[in-house]
Amino acid sequence: MTGTLTISLDQLYRRQPGGIATYVHGLAAGLARVAPPELEVLGLAPSGSVPESARDLSLSIVKAPLPVELLSRIWRWRAIGVPRRSTIVHATSMAGPYGGGAPGCVHSVAMHDLLWRDEPDGQSSRRARFHEARLALLKRRSDLRILTSSPGLRERLVDEGVEPERVHPFRLGIDDDFVAANEESVRSVLSAHGVSGPFTLYVGTREPRKNLERLIEAHGDALASGAELGPLVLVGPSGWGGVDSANATVLGSVERDVLQGLYRDATVFAYVALAEGWGLPPVEALRAGTRVVVSSTTPSTTGNPEVVPVDPLDVSSIAEGLVRARSQDADAPARARRHFSVAELTWANAARDHLAAWS
Repeated sequence: MTGTLTISLDQLYRRQPGGIATYVHGLAAGLARVAPPELEVLGLAPSGSVPESARDLSLSIVKAPLPVELLSRIWRWRAIGVPRRSTIVHATSMAGPYGGGAPGCVHSVAMHDLLWRDEPDGQSSRRARFHEARLALLKRRSDLRILTSSPGLRERLVDEGVEPERVHPFRLGIDDDFVAANEESVRSVLSAHGVSGPFTLYVGTREPRKNLERLIEAHGDALASGAELGPLVLVGPSGWGGVDSANATVLGSVERDVLQGLYRDATVFAYVALAEGWGLPPVEALRAGTRVVVSSTTPSTTGNPEVVPVDPLDVSSIAEGLVRARSQDADAPARARRHFSVAELTWANAARDHLAAWS
């Protein structure tokens, strides 16, 4: 494969980058490893200063002449900023762009979920209207290849009338070579928030869709039953909508090496979202070898025998899952099983899936 691949970086410039930002970083890293040397890889960014989240990307950056808010609107009609030499243009979110490049350019878009339908209370009505309008556009544009990360999404799109040959599933990945902070550094971060000893970990945005209020109640019930789970520690930014964190310990966002150390050192990792496009944090926890409780609605761990699935609407089910996970082995063989259960989910494999879809 030769030419110039341009991928959009607009999500990195948003106030709450979210999981798509992780995907953009991972895809860039994976392409740096497996893309043929004859393929030039560019990142298309909005105007303005480069945020911290976009400074360590493994690609060259070109700038569009407009800020991110305007690009999200205009990319629907015009591919502003897309280099004319591009032979592949990939929109990493439904914001676009949807055109531009050289004659015969391949155009694609990553579609991660239908959460605005599956969990309508999880975001504003304005964002739901935006995504619905973009989906209508994708359905009309028969020249666009749609790359899907969520299991089952391809079938749902085909049911909506999208031609099957346009939809290309791809695997998401995890950081497989990131160095975790040592135990002393992790303990220091936790002790600064009054946490010592065992702890239960949640990672993700704090918003209603993540079902934290039920998780907090279930964690309290599990503690009352005698389970040695320690306090519930919440890691990640505040998202859309209010969430009462009650007596949980909120760390907010942490450095990546600290996050990896928290995954490694947690007694149990819990992720019981009401609806999810894929669900990266449970996979990251499994990669660290940690015991995982996850809602049965999380696609990334469906069928994985190393997790404890629970009903996200049932507090007692979540509490029982926490107790059950705590009783599982945490020795080296058990941790190795969890680690290898997600071994194929790497960003290099994600990049390979993309390259196959573009060929």
